[in-house]
Amino acid sequence: MDDSAMPGDDVGRAWERFGDIVKRAGAQITRPEAPSDAFSRAEGYRYLSRLLRIGLEMYVESGDPDFPVFIVPSHETAKIGADNPDNLYQVARISGAREYRVMGQRGSVAYLNFSTKSGGYDSNGKLEPTGFIDAHRMRFEADGSFELILSARPHAGNWLPLAADTSQLLIRQTFLDRRAEQPARLRIERIDAGARPAALAPARLADNLLKAAHFVENTARLFADWAQGFQRHANALPPADQMVCRAAGGDPNVFFYHSFWSLEEDEALLIEVARIPDCDYWNIQVNNYWMESLDYRYFDICLNKHSAVLNPDGSLTLVLAHADPGLPNWLETAGHRVGTMCFRWIGAPEQVHPLCRVVKLTELKGNTHHG
Repeated sequence: MDDSAMPGDDVGRAWERFGDIVKRAGAQITRPEAPSDAFSRAEGYRYLSRLLRIGLEMYVESGDPDFPVFIVPSHETAKIGADNPDNLYQVARISGAREYRVMGQRGSVAYLNFSTKSGGYDSNGKLEPTGFIDAHRMRFEADGSFELILSARPHAGNWLPLAADTSQLLIRQTFLDRRAEQPARLRIERIDAGARPAALAPARLADNLLKAAHFVENTARLFADWAQGFQRHANALPPADQMVCRAAGGDPNVFFYHSFWSLEEDEALLIEVARIPDCDYWNIQVNNYWMESLDYRYFDICLNKHSAVLNPDGSLTLVLAHADPGLPNWLETAGHRVGTMCFRWIGAPEQVHPLCRVVKLTELKGNTHHG
């Protein structure tokens, strides 16, 4: 059935299609190459429920581009596509035919950027860039306050361009140490908007319900495809296709590595970087098969420029293992036998590619340097 042919005011039919599409998304969890153990399957179905929460919040509750609001699409209990545990993500639904103002306080977070996107996981499965600006290229007042204009026509001062098909504003705030840094405080408004939104329109609700459902299915499919591809270079971290990452909404200032890992109980994955170039930021994170970061509230599954310990010669050794190896930079598997992983550079003048090798956990006991 062609969803686009559905009468916009038929909310009942939209609700039925909504349920059908969400049910169909379950096929992404039972793909033949995906792990089939009960633990991984349970995480997969929980993942779909999380995508549903995100989709409903993004499209049904906050989908009016005339009265945009920020939501947090990836956080401790809702995660998309190797969500960075060091990031605070904020998204607002906008339109390239409108003009907007973002206002707030800069805060002290290490890295802050704003990007406009076209498309969406609900439609074409992409988030193509239509504009980008980071804090390095913005002007802030002495007290940290600022204003950023989003529009198709250029503006003096801080300006972020919109294209005719722009549909989303995505903000990334990247922390080196969340305990010590203050995030930016932000709000958004449409310029020349009315005083308040109109009452609920049945046609808009029908449309947004279907967008939320397609978001669930398409997001699950997209990153299941990625995880399938990563299995070709298991337990390694080769550079990702940067254009593919950016087409899916990735930060254009980031150089990405993505892969798949699989370890037996008595094995460890050594991830070695010969040197750390002077850069704004780097990190590594461990994800489950569905490309959700593991639960960083309770497990050490992410290390970055601030938290990792370098070897005496300036090299870096990271250890992914089920059990504590008694060495610095242990990345926990949190009960998983397989998963995905991601390494990032921001602002590095060169990318020093990580090298990986699987060793027996017993080989690491008593050793302090593997650089």
